[in-house]
Amino acid sequence: MKWTEEAEAAIGKVPFFVRKKVRARVEKEAAAAGRKVVTFEAVQETQRRYLSGMKSEIRGYQIDSCFGPSGCPNRAAVGDRLLSRIEEQLRAADLLTFLRDRVGDDLKFHHEFRVSLADCPNACSQPQIKDIGILGACVPNVTGAECSDCGLCVEACRDGAIGMEGERPSFDVCRCMACGKCADVCPTGTLMRGATGYRVQLGGKLGRHPRLARPLPGIYAEDTVLSIVGDCITFYKKNSRKGERFAEICTDAFIESMARRYRGKALAGFHGEPPRQVGGGQER
Repeated sequence: MKWTEEAEAAIGKVPFFVRKKVRARVEKEAAAAGRKVVTFEAVQETQRRYLSGMKSEIRGYQIDSCFGPSGCPNRAAVGDRLLSRIEEQLRAADLLTFLRDRVGDDLKFHHEFRVSLADCPNACSQPQIKDIGILGACVPNVTGAECSDCGLCVEACRDGAIGMEGERPSFDVCRCMACGKCADVCPTGTLMRGATGYRVQLGGKLGRHPRLARPLPGIYAEDTVLSIVGDCITFYKKNSRKGERFAEICTDAFIESMARRYRGKALAGFHGEPPRQVGGGQER
């Protein structure tokens, strides 16, 4: 749908992290009104309806994802089912009733518990600034297959984590982002996709005192991620007395306790554990 210059300027003032959703909402309402061009007046009308109807739209939680389900070529893990399961979990937790009890009727969107799932380290859905951020991850495995020294894995790695050591790929584990791209381009099978799951980050937020979410030190299977989310919701409902965001009460001590609790359930470590050699070789 076409936008006038005034409408584009108005939407440009919307915070970047919700701009895409607001833009889609304006276009949907403009189309419903029979408009073919979005005007400044249409943006204002949507804004008025949004502000007046905010209470009726608050669910107690927000869950975001990137555009992976539409065919993102960068997927490290396919999170479609996990996204649906997390939303069921959030809905079952009845966070709206909880927030009404803690905050009262003056609820706003910034009170909601926020979860974001990205299928790759590009993190288009901004998991780093959400209460719980989840990122798809795939650790490369080094097999016993002969390497052709083609260098495609080195070219594919955007983080400079791979080099050639003799006739074998070598890894800087502190640089690897577990995106799986190196394994995808390897023509000889020297590199293959290994442990595939999700990284989890806790306690991110924007606002007056922003901070990035802090990672748990592992890559986890879908069921384990759901357990982590469940533990975080339990902690939140127990410790948020007046509707404080999870990020405001998510202490270093809590994150360390979560890391200990789930250490044995990690499919692989992250940033510090080298790729394994499989298929006829020794583990590296």
